[in-house]
Amino acid sequence: MAIKTLGYFTNNEFIQSETDKFYPVYNPSTGEQIAQMPRCTTAEVAKVIDNAHEAYKKWSRVPVIKRVQILYKVRELLVQHMDELTELCATEHGKNLEESKGDILKAKEGTELACSMPSLLQGESLMDASSGYDTVLYRMPMGVFAGIAPFNFPAMIPMGWMTPVCIACGNTIVLKVAGATPMTPLRIAELYREAGLPDGVLNIVSCDRNDTQELISNDKIVGVSFVGSTKVGRYIYETAAKYGKRVQCLCEAKNHALVLEDAALDRTAAGIINATYGCAGERCMALPVVVVQESIADKLVAKLTELAKKVTVGPAYDKDTKLGPVYSAEHKKSVCDWIQKGIDEGAKVVLDGRDVNVKGYENGFYVGPTILDHVTPEMTVGQREIFGPVLCVKRVKNFEEGLAVMNANPFANGSVIYTQNGYYAREFVRYTDGGMVGVNVGIPVPVGFFSFTGHKQSFFGDLHCLGRDSFKFFTDSKTVTTHWFDEHEMKQTNVSTWDGTI
Repeated sequence: MAIKTLGYFTNNEFIQSETDKFYPVYNPSTGEQIAQMPRCTTAEVAKVIDNAHEAYKKWSRVPVIKRVQILYKVRELLVQHMDELTELCATEHGKNLEESKGDILKAKEGTELACSMPSLLQGESLMDASSGYDTVLYRMPMGVFAGIAPFNFPAMIPMGWMTPVCIACGNTIVLKVAGATPMTPLRIAELYREAGLPDGVLNIVSCDRNDTQELISNDKIVGVSFVGSTKVGRYIYETAAKYGKRVQCLCEAKNHALVLEDAALDRTAAGIINATYGCAGERCMALPVVVVQESIADKLVAKLTELAKKVTVGPAYDKDTKLGPVYSAEHKKSVCDWIQKGIDEGAKVVLDGRDVNVKGYENGFYVGPTILDHVTPEMTVGQREIFGPVLCVKRVKNFEEGLAVMNANPFANGSVIYTQNGYYAREFVRYTDGGMVGVNVGIPVPVGFFSFTGHKQSFFGDLHCLGRDSFKFFTDSKTVTTHWFDEHEMKQTNVSTWDGTI
């Protein structure tokens, strides 16, 4: 198969980069390279920012009701091209077909949220804030935003979380997509063009970390939305803030589930399997750790092992596949190294997925379902993000110990409790550090009109993505106070003025 050279996207055109450096794009199911994405030069990134800045001058003046008309068309095009986009996502990422379709549906969901912008952007007003003075708050577009997206959700994150709300608010955006999975967002950019989005409003590049600096330091960038590792997120948060940018950084996770002895065990085990091994564990809302009450630990581990062994491992685009490959050979090695580290730290291997073999796809990047039992708090395998199909089991005596173990983790994206006890469920919701909480729900990702609310080292910033936070992040508030003089007042020599006091 010929390797396709991709271009970066600006002013509604695909441009061939002058660089001689490229990111390889693989089909993880076969291990074959299918494309290459340019590592754009600093000059090219700067030029794209300039294009977005010029486009902002006109786009910000387009009434919001007209802006969202384009997004309505994008939404319909996403539906029309659902099967094509699903297969493209599965091919370049490795998610199975159902998961890849979910990725595209989440991009549609974010687009639908953005279509609500005429209502969401409505401000506040008060007549007679002081006698004769009226005050109105408007939400105003800001300029060019940078979106820095990871590999694991090539549709949902750049084209669902970042782009729709940003441009619906009247801004323009420069997306840095992952070099490993650029084909899905580039194809969706074509749909934006087809829907009538003006030149320069949506731009897509990919570049090295050094050239990414342009996105967080360029004075034409007003804000940065980032999804990725905590180490990089902290750096972007600190650096972009230093340059006066608005910043939101969604980072790593090590989500835990607390399973109490009164939990509905069969349903609980099934939920954990889906949450742990879905998307091969390559998602920040995966469930890689189960904290289980000792009295039922053996029984739960046995059920989990039985179910995990039934998970079908195979190529992403096979309709029978439940667990596809991880996205790269390097990441496969990282996941396998973490499994070995867990063994070296003293965890008990209940199920080892390192030697999984998929007939006919021996060169694919596969890791099978893995379960490590008796993981203790000091083991790094139970504390750090692995981002693979690995489940760690921690055993505790009771609810209080379980909650303490969970809250000791530096990450707090999601947390889950499985119980039929209303009191413990309520206490858990109140005292868990997790920002997104599930009660008998393994993946407590909220629908798009609620915000994605990670805590602790899972998030840096003040305003989260999606929900009401999202349109606040992509706009600035402006308050306007007005006063009109009547004929009698205008004739007075000593006209009183309001100094803001009441």
